[in-house]
Amino acid sequence: MSEQITYPDVVALAVPMFIAAILIELAWIGIKHRGGRYETRDALTSLVMGAGNVASGIVLGFITWGVFMALWAITPLDLGTSLWVVLLCFVLDDLRYYWVHRFGHRIRWVWASHVNHHSSQHYNLTTALRQTWTGTFTFMMVVRAPLILLGFHPAMVLFVGGLNLIYQFWIHTEAIGRMPRWFEAVMNTPSHHRVHHGRNARYLDANYAGVFIIWDKLFGTYVPELDEEKPQYGIVHNLGTFNPLRVAFHEWIALFRDVLRPGLSLRQRLAYAFAPPGWSHDGSREMTPEIKARHLATHPEDRGTPGFD
Repeated sequence: MSEQITYPDVVALAVPMFIAAILIELAWIGIKHRGGRYETRDALTSLVMGAGNVASGIVLGFITWGVFMALWAITPLDLGTSLWVVLLCFVLDDLRYYWVHRFGHRIRWVWASHVNHHSSQHYNLTTALRQTWTGTFTFMMVVRAPLILLGFHPAMVLFVGGLNLIYQFWIHTEAIGRMPRWFEAVMNTPSHHRVHHGRNARYLDANYAGVFIIWDKLFGTYVPELDEEKPQYGIVHNLGTFNPLRVAFHEWIALFRDVLRPGLSLRQRLAYAFAPPGWSHDGSREMTPEIKARHLATHPEDRGTPGFD
């Protein structure tokens, strides 16, 4: 197998587009007085988080690349580099993204890295840049192993992953309402992704898609955005800080505090690390099912509606 395969760093190439789009959105909101809101400190925090994500990728990227190349060395398969192979890799990698994203909300160890992306109480294009600094330590890179073992070159896998991230940038906005029905049926859109960022009980743990919303519809995690219920952004217990260090590490610190509590069994310590966010050994906290149940206790009319069915 040839290992001299290279693809452009599409995310780096897209940075000028990101900046231009943010300025256009900001101008649109300023002129139209609708379509979202910018808060200077919040936007700056998101930009710093984005820069930190790039820096961590530079510093720690060799770990992921080393793992991928080790897998490539042992697989007997090589699908080549034709356009159809790249397209297939893109679709399969998006399925991979769906599951990694779902794990990120259902496994606290992964949520500790992902939570910073949800920490903003605003929803605009800078929110898309609020990315993790600690993704390498979740070991979710292993979910890409099947792609490489099936014969997709590691450089191709990283390339389509970059395309996936670029696609997701534009869906972080309130300036775009709903797209045409046929597009909403297949693709992830601002409307679908606003639901994912909502902290409303109805919208919790829904719409994990990267590019194709069909994965959520297939696996039962799709919830539509309702006109009568605007998403409230942020996390269940908002941080109340713009400090990038707290945004990046607050959940890791809380996780290790819980794991190291005195008097716990090994099973309880492991659950604090790997059970869904909100799990507690004494039931004093709420996970998503409890939050939804509490909502229905006071709003029984919502039972059977999207997000509560």
